[in-house]
Amino acid sequence: MNYQFLFSGIAFLVIVSCVIVRTAVLRRRGIRAMVFGETDKSDFYLVAVLIAIVYAATARSLGLPMWRQLLEPFWESAVPGWIGVALCALAVVMFILTLVSFGDSFRVGIDEKAPAPLKTGGTFAISRNPLYLGMLLLLAGLFLIHRNLLIVAAAAFFAAMIHRQILREETFLKENYGEEYSDYCGKVRRYI
Repeated sequence: MNYQFLFSGIAFLVIVSCVIVRTAVLRRRGIRAMVFGETDKSDFYLVAVLIAIVYAATARSLGLPMWRQLLEPFWESAVPGWIGVALCALAVVMFILTLVSFGDSFRVGIDEKAPAPLKTGGTFAISRNPLYLGMLLLLAGLFLIHRNLLIVAAAAFFAAMIHRQILREETFLKENYGEEYSDYCGKVRRYI
């Protein structure tokens, strides 16, 4: 059994579960946290990329059909994989801490109808986008664990989509929070 593959799957499931649970908890409080795709339908491309990442991460170990060259590992050493496991663990911790920092302001997508207060404390004091930073750490970890072309392509596309989303959110935040957001940008970097 490849424990690195197993851990990467668990890390991914923990992050997805955290989003689902947090969204459900907020919905029970009367807060609509799932606004994904409402401001831009192209957000749904992320779903296809997530499916590709999951498939790429599981195809080799489960023997799923895939063009072999896409799943062939770039190297055989296990050492980078263990670094990947550490990055995945760090991503999970960062993700959970950020959900705590978000409080009731957590949204999946841009909530133009009911924007929540600007968050600048907790993990947001380290990065303006700690949740996305956690996702990028997870992608880096997945690459080091699975080390194949399909993961590289899907992770690169997902990272580009994350950056695009950050830019869209920054525009929204500038418009809604003005000087407060500008001051925050002067103190805390976009990523780290």
